[in-house]
Amino acid sequence: MLIITTILFFTGLGLRAQQVAKHIVANKKGIASFYHHKFEGRKTATGEIFNNHEYTAACNKLKLGSYVKVTNLENGRVVYVRINDRMAATNNRLIDLASVAAEKLDFKDDGLTKVKIEIVPAVEGKFGILAQNGLESAPKTIL
Repeated sequence: MLIITTILFFTGLGLRAQQVAKHIVANKKGIASFYHHKFEGRKTATGEIFNNHEYTAACNKLKLGSYVKVTNLENGRVVYVRINDRMAATNNRLIDLASVAAEKLDFKDDGLTKVKIEIVPAVEGKFGILAQNGLESAPKTIL
């Protein structure tokens, strides 16, 4: 009985530790930039062709395919994007957004801004992108 109790106790601690770790990674603050137009048409880490008019982003800290809510801490504007690419390993920025997302967050003229990113469920991310984009112009990868 003691062995079973010990296993259950430590298993519970392990689950809580994983949940805490996810929470820490899920809500991060840092610097956002946006893709240079020279990347238009190139393959992303997921194999998709990059398009500066789709709500996508590159991030080295989050799983490819994740949906995130990005909040510009300078002005409070929010945008939803899907992570489909990686940045250079030497890049210390938190996220690199497609130009359309940078415009929506209103920092394209500045080049960089302070942001908070939050992982959101796929359903929320997809609907957020659809709302930003309009259903009729939504990328096929979203639907």
